[in-house]
Amino acid sequence: MQLGMIGLGRMGSGMTERLREGGHEVQTYDPNVEARTAASLAELKDQLTAPRAFWLMIPAGKITEDVFQELLDLAEQGDTIVDGGNSNFRDSQRRHGEAQKRGLHFVDAGVSGGIWGLEVGFCLMVGGEEEPVQRLEPIFETLAPDEGYAHVGASGAGHFVKMVHNGIEYGLMQSYAEGFEIMEHSEFDLDPHQISGIWRNGSVVRSWLLELLHAAFEQHGSKLDDIAPYVEDSGEGRWTINEAINENVPAPVISASLFARFQSRDEIKFSAKVAAALRQQFGGHAVRALQKAKAGDDPR
Repeated sequence: MQLGMIGLGRMGSGMTERLREGGHEVQTYDPNVEARTAASLAELKDQLTAPRAFWLMIPAGKITEDVFQELLDLAEQGDTIVDGGNSNFRDSQRRHGEAQKRGLHFVDAGVSGGIWGLEVGFCLMVGGEEEPVQRLEPIFETLAPDEGYAHVGASGAGHFVKMVHNGIEYGLMQSYAEGFEIMEHSEFDLDPHQISGIWRNGSVVRSWLLELLHAAFEQHGSKLDDIAPYVEDSGEGRWTINEAINENVPAPVISASLFARFQSRDEIKFSAKVAAALRQQFGGHAVRALQKAKAGDDPR
């Protein structure tokens, strides 16, 4: 099947390669990648046969909005725009309505898998109308591992489910981070690399995140010495909490995990290093390098 991939960052490049390995014809556009990509969205359109499918794999917010608006003018009736980024589901619902007025289809696809998706597959949570989703199912099925793709509901549902997924992720990461913080301050001389290693086997807290944490200790050392205790948040946790408030649903764990990320920016804590290391391991997110004190620096 044919597809136009817009954005060749950590996720988009891996998805493009996986699709090509699966036998699909993927044309690409990324203004930051000159080699082997279209020079413009108009050129990308000309490389595709109607009805076209454009897949946006770019940062949520203004960049996605600008590209979406440009595609509204370029695309032709029957074409489909897929947003695979972490857009707010309410923006996706609005974009679906705008696309519909132009005779276009809009599909919101929540994508999880990070930098490991090329190898193991990307979990896909897809929202939108039945017709365009069914037509694009060969793409979804190639990207996802077995039983890792679902059409979860109407327009906006894909990004809503991905939002909640990322809120849960915040809570899971914070639980691991706090547990290793407690062990870091205990009276025992504990090796977190060793402990994360044994917990991967037979333990009720074993998970892929724990495997990634073990890999982080291998890469950065048991004290994570070269990682600054500063944890970013990319928005989905905030949106999840906002929806919990709107729905009168208590979400104390997710809320506390978001506030812990805020706190990490003011206090040096081992738990923040663990959370920062985990974000790097599964998503390739940058970590802040710990600034080493220099001779003459005020140690306070």
